[in-house]
Amino acid sequence: MVLFETKALTHIINVAAVPQRSPFRYPGGKTWLVPRIRQWLKKRPAHFIEPFAGGAIVGLTVGAEDLADHVTMVECDEQVASVWKVIIEGESDAIWLAETIVMFNLTDETLAEVLTSKPGTLREKAFQTVLKNRTFHGGILAAGSSPLKHGENGRGIRSRWYAETLKRRILDIVEYRDKITFVQGDGIEVMRKNSRKGDAAFFIDPPYTAGGKRAGRRLYTYSELDHDKLFKVTSKVEGDFLMTYDDAEDVRELAKSYNFDTELVAMKNTHHASMKELLIGRDLDWARL
Repeated sequence: MVLFETKALTHIINVAAVPQRSPFRYPGGKTWLVPRIRQWLKKRPAHFIEPFAGGAIVGLTVGAEDLADHVTMVECDEQVASVWKVIIEGESDAIWLAETIVMFNLTDETLAEVLTSKPGTLREKAFQTVLKNRTFHGGILAAGSSPLKHGENGRGIRSRWYAETLKRRILDIVEYRDKITFVQGDGIEVMRKNSRKGDAAFFIDPPYTAGGKRAGRRLYTYSELDHDKLFKVTSKVEGDFLMTYDDAEDVRELAKSYNFDTELVAMKNTHHASMKELLIGRDLDWARL
């Protein structure tokens, strides 16, 4: 494999044109990458595996648009996992969550009441997680985050609380969830167990903590990751894969050591600032077309 040293793919995706399928407002979300995911999966895999699902916009898109026969989403964070378990594994719980969201009267007082209470059931924990995600700065669930004060147009905690929209997204997922398996656990281990599946495709979007990056540690409860181990396991999968990373020298060196192909891709962050991220795969020629 020849490693390409080219200019970044400069076309920035307009995320407003991409269907928003996740109930999460997730830091580091990959909505901007969805059109390139469709391009990558033109050779339809039998099994699509997302070992670091988070808000799971990519896995949900693959399920909703029938880009693979089956989707496996993996997440170790128990807060995030509670939401996916409720939506994907239990119809009555998913409906309860959707209805509870639209019936909830969001105020500073009711928010504090829910977030300081101890959930007695999985679906109560899921509601608490969605509520926190949609009312805290940047959707950050990690310790140290706090509720919005001013928000958009002075709306404070209600800035991102679109109850009817959240209900619709949850119920939409219910319609195709039979195609999705959710696993709460170690994404790298799930990759290892499925490494011999030549008809699988792995979308690998780990916390960005390689190369001394701090963003992942601030944004995610479970941010520590053995990146060398991840690359080693990835090198052994027989199916296709696509990784996303910050463009750090340590990451480029890891990719080079395994003879992986790399390509910079342009995107915009939540503050609409133009940035570049690094795509890593065995062969990224499809991305350069």
